[in-house]
Amino acid sequence: MAAVAALLAMDLKPLQRRALVNITADPTDRRARLLTLTPNGRRLLAQAVPIWKSTHLAVEGLLSDHDPDRLRNNLRALS
Repeated sequence: MAAVAALLAMDLKPLQRRALVNITADPTDRRARLLTLTPNGRRLLAQAVPIWKSTHLAVEGLLSDHDPDRLRNNLRALS
């Protein structure tokens, strides 16, 4: 769960409270947790993906060298 939270750069509890994800114990390893999107979570994701894609294309279009991979690599190096 920590890896997913780090990837999203957020705590998963608000998503759980909004009934967007279910967090359950892994039946094979009670220490691990399984995350699944709820139907509401799937709907919201389906709405968000086109917005995410168009926003990324707009930002990439603003790059003077039109090289988004270079920007990503530079940002990774900074972090």
